[in-house]
Amino acid sequence: MLDNHQKNIATFIHLSTFSRFLIPFGNFIGPIILWMANKDKSEFVDSHGKQAINFQMSILLYALILGLLSVPFFIFNLFDGFNFIDIDPFDGVHISLSEPSPLLYIGGSLGFLAILGFILELVFIVIASLKARDGEFYHYPLTIDFLK
Repeated sequence: MLDNHQKNIATFIHLSTFSRFLIPFGNFIGPIILWMANKDKSEFVDSHGKQAINFQMSILLYALILGLLSVPFFIFNLFDGFNFIDIDPFDGVHISLSEPSPLLYIGGSLGFLAILGFILELVFIVIASLKARDGEFYHYPLTIDFLK
């Protein structure tokens, strides 16, 4: 039988990921500290701690991949208006803002995907916190199980 202390610890493990807004890497430090201190006391807390840490590591991996994909599109779009073969120093550099490059659309789409992912991450953390408060197990969607 779960007592309120176990439910509260599991809830705070999920909510401690919001400490990243105050402390760099707080989304890892908070859950790891709470999980390490309480994982031997309850299987419920251990499960929620692993889920929170796995989710944060998965989000970091997805963000790195998305960042590595989107940066080249913005860089190529920046240099799209330049003519490197026929440079005329007397004519100057002309950048056309009236015709956006398809690369800008691709990079913008990846940026939109990153914003959507951030919003979904916040929603999933709140859902996991509410499930932990109610004494239910929760598995974050699209999570890679680094800790088993």
